[in-house]
Amino acid sequence: MKRYIFLFTFLIFSISFFAQEASVEKSINQIQVGVLGTWISNETRLCNSITLKSEIGFDGGIEYTSFEGVSNGPLYFAAPVFSVSPRWYYNLQSRAKKSKSVAGNSANFLSLETSFHPDWFVISNQSGSSIYNQVSIIPTWGLRRMIGNHFNYEVGAGIGYRHIFTPSYYFDVNEAAFNLILRVGYRF
Repeated sequence: MKRYIFLFTFLIFSISFFAQEASVEKSINQIQVGVLGTWISNETRLCNSITLKSEIGFDGGIEYTSFEGVSNGPLYFAAPVFSVSPRWYYNLQSRAKKSKSVAGNSANFLSLETSFHPDWFVISNQSGSSIYNQVSIIPTWGLRRMIGNHFNYEVGAGIGYRHIFTPSYYFDVNEAAFNLILRVGYRF
């Protein structure tokens, strides 16, 4: 009987010793290009399934304007942005159990993206374009998958809140904000 107990204990410790828990990577540096922008980011592990992603880049946009019934054509612009977002990769364990790769944090995630667009400059096809300082907080669902060892793609969407700081003679603007992620990246 002692032999069976010893064998059972040895098997339990062996299984738990060799079993590995899936975890996000310690740090990821990457550059990403999307439909409307370019970003450089770092994602740092906080615990096994949570990271903190910080990025700088250019968010782009398209706006159609007209003045007194005369269309100026589409306005294309890009403005600087600084973002910080904690991310919870919630299906790492289930992907690992199904023998799917979790390299490069290949998993689904929930994040709380906080962004700041400063009124520094705007790159545009029309002169005199500008933006107001604005802050947004957007809960977002998304997924990231690796393509090979260095390339990845991210897809996601979210809806949240944006505050636009207008000049003092206007009212500040509070409005709904949307976050659409369609990006391809290169991991260093």
